[in-house]
Amino acid sequence: MRIAFITAGAAGMYCGSCMRDNTLVTALRRLGHDAILIPAYMPIKVDEPDASQQKVFFGGVNIYLEQKFWLFRHTPRFLDRLVNFRWLLKWVSRFAVRTKYSEQGALTISMLQGTHGNQAKEVAKLVEYLQDERPDVVLFTNALLSGVIPAVKQALGVPIFVTLQGDDIFLDELSAAERARCFELIRANGRAVDAYISTSAYYADHMAGYMGLPRESIHVVLPGINLAGHGGPAEPRGDRPLTVGYFARICPEKGFHRVVEAFITMRRTPGAPVAKLKASGWMGENNRVYFDEQVKRLTVAGLIADFEYVESPTHDDKVRFMRAIDVLCVPTVYREPKGLYVLEAWANGVPVLLPAHGTFPELVESTGGGLLVAPDSIDELADGFRMMLTDTAFRERAGFAGEAAVRKRFTAEVMASQTVALLNQFVRTPTPATV
Repeated sequence: MRIAFITAGAAGMYCGSCMRDNTLVTALRRLGHDAILIPAYMPIKVDEPDASQQKVFFGGVNIYLEQKFWLFRHTPRFLDRLVNFRWLLKWVSRFAVRTKYSEQGALTISMLQGTHGNQAKEVAKLVEYLQDERPDVVLFTNALLSGVIPAVKQALGVPIFVTLQGDDIFLDELSAAERARCFELIRANGRAVDAYISTSAYYADHMAGYMGLPRESIHVVLPGINLAGHGGPAEPRGDRPLTVGYFARICPEKGFHRVVEAFITMRRTPGAPVAKLKASGWMGENNRVYFDEQVKRLTVAGLIADFEYVESPTHDDKVRFMRAIDVLCVPTVYREPKGLYVLEAWANGVPVLLPAHGTFPELVESTGGGLLVAPDSIDELADGFRMMLTDTAFRERAGFAGEAAVRKRFTAEVMASQTVALLNQFVRTPTPATV
């Protein structure tokens, strides 16, 4: 089967959606399918081999210029290419990441208008490219890209899918009026969508109500990771204190401040275990002040010597980080739809401590791979730290359970096989799913 994926680059930062799409396309190729990964907005940034095409559609510079200036909606394509080179987009992404979601409402609405929006020229480019590639099915990484779907459907006539994996996080930042208009356009574009894919049952239920989509049209395909490099013996602890780990983007929405506050609360509790807090994850310049504020809190609390931040730009760095912690905690403020870092921790035998919202209950309750606490309670989070750090038997049991679950249910191969089985229900000439 020839499968085209259109995935949204995330302004130069590591993005769970890009990483999932990249892993899925790579696994589909291993299963013998002709899968192509087409970046939109910006080149993708992943810590595994990049499976995406070199050409970027809806290039970030072009769509901005077309939104702001009438002239650029009519410039010849050779001029468009001058501001659409990957190296230039990567350089621009250093500044684009500082742009707030709330400032992108008009651009988002225009993009969702497709051939009737200011970026109609970009819609035509993608449609022509897909006509040349002749895929059997087209998948879009999120509903915010759906403005192009009616034109793609009309030109190709093939099944079209939309993956839901974080659209609400962006839409929640827009004004109520902008968000309502986006919902209206997404539903209209959805008339050309054959089915939606969600990364969890929770998110399927949530997005059906959130955007007004029919729940029966949303199919769940659980995320999976490439297990290469994961697992093996944990780093010998020696004299190292028990360590709480945070591995995610350093930002308020991922809850880094909550980890810091709960760690301080736990360490101040009489009889608390001596422990260390270790953090890693991509940090943009727009969150540098936020990070410094958390470091200052640890310093004031007298715990800065027990904190360490390490950069993990490569897959091997990430695995080394996981093998050097005893429990992973990413207490997100928003409701996480995927949680790839949970799977990565489990792949290395590390249990998790998470808020009981989003996909986390679905993951933890079905595997026994950790502990859930009330989403907004720092005290419960601190108590969870103390319980998991002092109860060695529970920690080891949860770590083993999580690892077993990942190797059975959350691999890239399982995700790819389930995706193919779903696509076969809609493609005219089905290809047997590989199990």
